[in-house]
Amino acid sequence: MLVTTQMERVFLLTSNGPAITLADPEPKWSVDAVLNFYANTYPILTTAKVSGPVIKDDTVQYVFESVMGTKG
Repeated sequence: MLVTTQMERVFLLTSNGPAITLADPEPKWSVDAVLNFYANTYPILTTAKVSGPVIKDDTVQYVFESVMGTKG
């Protein structure tokens, strides 16, 4: 018997420190919808780009990377 399961999505926020793991607020949402959802809490996400998906530890991981540069 073949059984399929849907892997959990995990979102990682990377900026100038260790990555922050963000839970999937709604599995039916697109990755962009999740990005917009978390932008209310993490304003740096308004200019972030998405990398992934990468399958790791039985999860599907997406990385939200800040594209803010340093001035100077």
